[in-house]
Amino acid sequence: MKYKVLLTTSGVGSRLGDLTKYTNKSLVRIGKKPAISYIVESYPKEIPFVVTLGYFGEQVKDFLELAYPERKFEFVKVDAYEGPGTSLGYSMLQAKKNLKCPFIYHACDTLTTDTIPVPNKNWIAGYKEGDTTHYASWKIANKNIPLFSDKGAIDFDYIHIGLVGVYEHEKYWKTLELLYKRNPNDTTLNDCQALEKMIDEGVGFKLVEFANWLDIGNIAALHHARNTVEDHFDNLDKIDESIFLFDNFVIKFFYNKDIIKKRVERAKVLNHLVPKIEGVRDNFYRYHFTKGDLYSRVATPKDFASFLEWAKKNLWVKNKTVDDKRFKEVCRDFYQDKTLKRIEKFLLENNIKDKEDIINGEKIPSIKDLLSKVDFKWLSNTEQYKMHGDFILENIIKTKSSYCLVDWRQDFGGLIESGDRYYDLAKLNHNLTVNHDIISANQFTIKTDGKKVECDILRRQALVDCQKELFLFADKNGFDVKKIRMLSSIIWLNMSPLHHYPFNVFLFYFGKYNLWQVLKKQ
Repeated sequence: MKYKVLLTTSGVGSRLGDLTKYTNKSLVRIGKKPAISYIVESYPKEIPFVVTLGYFGEQVKDFLELAYPERKFEFVKVDAYEGPGTSLGYSMLQAKKNLKCPFIYHACDTLTTDTIPVPNKNWIAGYKEGDTTHYASWKIANKNIPLFSDKGAIDFDYIHIGLVGVYEHEKYWKTLELLYKRNPNDTTLNDCQALEKMIDEGVGFKLVEFANWLDIGNIAALHHARNTVEDHFDNLDKIDESIFLFDNFVIKFFYNKDIIKKRVERAKVLNHLVPKIEGVRDNFYRYHFTKGDLYSRVATPKDFASFLEWAKKNLWVKNKTVDDKRFKEVCRDFYQDKTLKRIEKFLLENNIKDKEDIINGEKIPSIKDLLSKVDFKWLSNTEQYKMHGDFILENIIKTKSSYCLVDWRQDFGGLIESGDRYYDLAKLNHNLTVNHDIISANQFTIKTDGKKVECDILRRQALVDCQKELFLFADKNGFDVKKIRMLSSIIWLNMSPLHHYPFNVFLFYFGKYNLWQVLKKQ
């Protein structure tokens, strides 16, 4: 039968906290994809979607058109989606003219792997287990008539999961509109109230039990969903960016639109070393999925030595785009000025005083004193080359015959076409010491009592051996190992305000400790 699916993505999603500070709730990553993808892909490709847009609505529209160009979407802009006079019911009513047919209402925070029935009759999806503290519910009375209860019901049969099949669409809209007109300022108006009234007036609804249901509407539920979905992958979350993996393509999201523009420009510079860009929107770009192995999973010392030679030949090619004086100024700003700002941010946000510390039994000066000992003029005296910018093993794909680089940095101190290859080498050294697997498994230690600090990290022997190959490569090719080590320490300090506790504190003291190890050998 012909029907449509109503997706209401207009709400703010405030229960997800900072995760929706820069994006819409439906675009929060669950497994490899955002929540909305799991919903869209649960319906046949020919079924049209009516999508209400409000909070970061353009992001929702751009993502759906970029990820699913073969599907049909009808977008409805909701003029008011937060504050007095707004509600789920109000947002639904904005889509009334697009839904003059049977339809399924599917909340954008509801995921299921069960087969969703077509709306050839009225039905309400229910889930038997769980706590009704945050959910409305239904109880089956005589003659199988559902009785509605708001949140917190003790005696219930099914939790209302935000999935409804509406066959009698004209009656539904008439009922919802009547309820809205009675009290336009009712912010709690939703689908349940309309369903309850229709049932009271004799309209039949069947409760359909769903065996699989995941909610992502709050932080606890989101964590449960991420741990439950089968296609999950480890990725360090950042609230203003994300990556989504599909079978044949990848989509990157950045809240900062300028990053998208620069990433696309840099893809042209790096050319065949990175995947082909297939599409671009304000906050997204899509590129071809490269088949191969994540290099962090398969790197061996022998192959790593070959990889470094490959990078020397194919990536680190001389590419002078500004005069030498200007380039040294860019490096100085990138290495010194940015670091000072990042450290100031970290200390302020974590209420940490910059002072002399005893780290791993060694008395180490304050960060201010340490940085005063760094010869930034020497650090910035380098040549211009093509570079990746985030040159870590997780951003390298080992293919059958070569390597493919992903997630390249958008610029180097504002420069698109050139940068410092020492930064790439330092990033590699950083990643051979501190990487995603270690962080995800909490294989790092940070203990501090205000006077003494202990910080340590565990890593695989293969990575230790690869690091030895990195320094052998550096010596063989005339690179300054001291500069690589110093930049690695500066990278850790720079990363500290970008991550959550306790990893941020670890990065700060680990960076401070390692910077001191380099400086005291001078």
